[in-house]
Amino acid sequence: MCIAGLVVLPVTAVEPPDVSTCINCHGHEGIELALDKPETCQTCHEAKTLQLAQAGSVTAAPSSPHDITSLDPLGMRYPIYGTDSRLGAQPNEMVLIPAGEFTMGTNDRLPDEGPEHKVSLPAYYIDRYEVTNLQYKKFIDATSRKSPRHFKNRTFPQGKADHPVTFVTWDDAQAYCQWADKRLPTNQEWEKAARGVDGRMFPWGNEFEMHRANTPMRWSKLGAFGDTSPVGAFAEGVSPYGLYDMSGNVWEWTASWYQAYPGNKTPSESYGERYKVLKGGSWWDCSFYQCGISAPVFNRSFFARKTANDTFGFRCARDPAPADKQGGKL
Repeated sequence: MCIAGLVVLPVTAVEPPDVSTCINCHGHEGIELALDKPETCQTCHEAKTLQLAQAGSVTAAPSSPHDITSLDPLGMRYPIYGTDSRLGAQPNEMVLIPAGEFTMGTNDRLPDEGPEHKVSLPAYYIDRYEVTNLQYKKFIDATSRKSPRHFKNRTFPQGKADHPVTFVTWDDAQAYCQWADKRLPTNQEWEKAARGVDGRMFPWGNEFEMHRANTPMRWSKLGAFGDTSPVGAFAEGVSPYGLYDMSGNVWEWTASWYQAYPGNKTPSESYGERYKVLKGGSWWDCSFYQCGISAPVFNRSFFARKTANDTFGFRCARDPAPADKQGGKL
């Protein structure tokens, strides 16, 4: 058929949509639509494809809506091509975490996550978002530092300006933070910023909910392998202090060595100044390591400083400036 001079494939030739793309138009309900009512889903997809063609948005029925836009699991649109960014290349804005005590760890899960104990911290700042590909590119351009493995010609993959940077070692993360006049947060600082002071299990509360974070369970439900999502895509998953992606998306390097918590009676040959702690879990299923669900805020992983892969990223912290203290801002 021909519409306004455009050659368009018959809608009957449209390939079935990937499950994860249905939320482009239908939000969370798109998942259930695709999984529970596939015939309705296919009819809707064909109609939408024809509508796009008639509007001149496409010259042929795409094999997948991913040819038009790319989506994170929550339905947030972002371009496949170019370097469009919502956050920009400057270092992330920071959130003040007030001084005080909070509950750290748990008595109910893995041995290295306990025992539950109280920790008192002075005030500090921490990034609202994970450091993005575009932000990290600004750093390597300024310092001539080696680019991450997934960068080509020293730039990030198309359409992923606001995705968290990955394939960064602990030393890479520390170097970026220092360049930005910041530092890596400690294990304790990270957990308080994610958890608040009420001892919750996840940044949003005590019940796991798939629509609040980029986690392996969500990708499994979508029937897809998984990937990072743009930072800040999961507005319903923010921590009590307004931080995004404190569960899922990417594991985040911290400044802390992997040590036993006070009162922990379970020995481990991994404790000591050998491995650095990562927090927050990621988009990838780590069931190979039998680590269980990684999204709880008290979960921690540990790796050698030189490790880099597609699930490791970071955010930065900073001590308050003397002027902040003198001005009574804390």
